Amino acid sequence: MILEATDIHKSFGSVEVLKGVDLKVQKGEVVAITGASGAGKTTLLQILGTLSRPGGGSLQIEGRDVLKLKDDALASFRGKRIGFVFQAHHLLPEFTALENVMIPALIAGTGRREAQAKAAELLKVLGLSHREAHKPSELSGGEQQRVAIARALINDPAVLFADEPTGNLDSVTKQEIHRLFFDLRERTGQTIIIVTHDPELAALCDRTLKMKDGSFV
Repeated sequence: MILEATDIHKSFGSVEVLKGVDLKVQKGEVVAITGASGAGKTTLLQILGTLSRPGGGSLQIEGRDVLKLKDDALASFRGKRIGFVFQAHHLLPEFTALENVMIPALIAGTGRREAQAKAAELLKVLGLSHREAHKPSELSGGEQQRVAIARALINDPAVLFADEPTGNLDSVTKQEIHRLFFDLRERTGQTIIIVTHDPELAALCDRTLKMKDGSFV
């Protein structure tokens, strides 16, 4: 089991957003989490990705009880073992595609030459070798999202979390990104958890879990 969340609770003031969520994910699984806006999907994803701490419950990633880590240790773990892809690409505009992909590796302590070689290889895998010297403003939306995916993968994360990864893309580009996630799984055995409103993407996943009012139904 690569990820196991047990009895996850989260409240904001008097509003209980997550009501005892349990989730187990095997290595190499692609899992979709769906549900209406306000169901708790993104809050759960942020907790599973260690961006937010729950009000109660436990979370193990690769057998490690990550909620017991202090903030600095948790940030280090997150940087090395967790990848994120969001609806907005969050690429740094002053850096090239290659440099954007390299940044998490450099932060994690990888040498510059090694980080550059790995970033170039990832961009090649994602069909962007010819765009590695381009800045985000010179890339299409789909290309920017591919760069963001490469950046999320640079440290070989245990789990890749994607929050509405194709929400801003046209239908053709959406389908390309959908295929890309499953190509990655076939190529590397990558575990992926995706929050999505897109029924087409959810239907491709190994499992779809629907959230309603802070719980899976």
